[in-house]
Amino acid sequence: MALKATIYKAAVNVADMDRSVFLDSNLTLARHPSETEERLMLRLVAWLVNAHERLTFTRGLSAEDEPEIWRMNDHNGIELWVELGLPDERRIKKACSRSGEVCLYTYNARAAQIWWQQNQARLAQQDNLTVRFLDDEQLKALTQLASRSMTLQATIQDGTIWLSDEQHHLELHFTDWLVNGKLA
Repeated sequence: MALKATIYKAAVNVADMDRSVFLDSNLTLARHPSETEERLMLRLVAWLVNAHERLTFTRGLSAEDEPEIWRMNDHNGIELWVELGLPDERRIKKACSRSGEVCLYTYNARAAQIWWQQNQARLAQQDNLTVRFLDDEQLKALTQLASRSMTLQATIQDGTIWLSDEQHHLELHFTDWLVNGKLA
C-alpha cells in the first residue's frame, strides 16, 4: 500500500513592501511521503516571497514536468517557475526556456555549495534565472513554525522576511547567488 501525502493548511497574510503586494490567502500544502518538513516549509516561504493571486502549488515531487510552484497567465503560459533543491542543470535550462522568470531556492549548505561551484558558470547564462540560498540555521528555525494548521504573518522589506505565528518570530535572509542571470 502506497503512503499518502500529509496535508498542511496555512492561513497566510503577506505584506511585501518591496513589490507592493498585500495578500491574504488560505493555502493547502501536500507533503509527499519522501519530503522533509524543512523542504515543506521552504516551499511555503518560496510561495510567500513570490506571493500573487495566481501563484499555485503544483504536483511537485509527483510530476517531473512541473515546478514546485508556478504562476500562469491567462493563456496558460508560465510567467514564474519556482524550483527547490539542487536540480539538474538541464531541468533549469528547460524551465528557463518555458517560463518568463525562474526562481530556484537552495538549501543544505554542504551539498548546495558543491552544486553551486559545479553549475554557476552554466546557470549564469540564463538571464531569467535567480538562485537563492537559505542557510541551515535559518531553515531549522523556520521548521519550528511547521504544524498541520498554521496561521502566519509575513512582512517582506528590503529583502528581509519577518515571519511569525502566535508563538514564534523569525527574521529570514536569503543569500542571492544569481539574480536575473547576474552573479551576486
